[in-house]
Amino acid sequence: MARIIAIANQKGGVGKTTTTINLAASLAVADMRVLVIDADPQGNSTSGLGQRGKFRRSFYHCLVLNESIEAIALQTELPNLKIVPSEKILVAAEIELVDLEQREFRLRRLLEPLLNSYDYILIDCPPSLGLLTLNALAAANSVLIPIQCEYFALEGVSELWDTLVKIRRTLNPSLTIEGFLLTMFDERTNLSNQVVSDLRDFLGSQVFSTIIPRNVRLAEAPSHGKPIVLYDIKSKGAESYLRLAKEVINNVKKGSGQGA
Repeated sequence: MARIIAIANQKGGVGKTTTTINLAASLAVADMRVLVIDADPQGNSTSGLGQRGKFRRSFYHCLVLNESIEAIALQTELPNLKIVPSEKILVAAEIELVDLEQREFRLRRLLEPLLNSYDYILIDCPPSLGLLTLNALAAANSVLIPIQCEYFALEGVSELWDTLVKIRRTLNPSLTIEGFLLTMFDERTNLSNQVVSDLRDFLGSQVFSTIIPRNVRLAEAPSHGKPIVLYDIKSKGAESYLRLAKEVINNVKKGSGQGA
């Protein structure tokens, strides 16, 4: 039975897409069957997995026109990893879904036939709380929240926490926290180290042990349409995401998830 994880944060530029691509690839090389849903109209997960321009239909056609996800999904370079691609037309879905019944639950229904076909389904959410993100959170078992190691990190967490409480009340009572992931960590700066300390004090065991560093090879990989495990598996970025994948797998074994 697939575990559905939404990668979400209302704040942009925190590493959601980088995490989606590289966690998915790391799970795939660990022999897990993985599907990525690119729910961001920017389509960066799509291009980051080498699929830009290789499709005629996208997530828009699934969400708005009820086309099968399996019919749209594309095979990536990794045998165990597929992606449902995204494109700019997905912006229109925010408007076109407004008048439809059960509009927040369309993705949940689309995923139901696939639950026995994958071990993990990762959803890359846009940096906003519109209908695309609401569909992802309504469909997910858990939410993984990347947080950049910067000054305003704690302030953003408080806002996100309030949002998750509302989601659990209204759309998905069983939604849990997969974990908070600290990203863009620079060990040379006092600020990064202080943010890590503060977030661990504030969030406790909900913070992943793995921290994603600032890493040149990790930043280069998307421009080559490859996850870091294919671009440079010996880099610090690859090592970090492989460790994260182990933590996520162990979460399932432990009966993962903590309430919002």
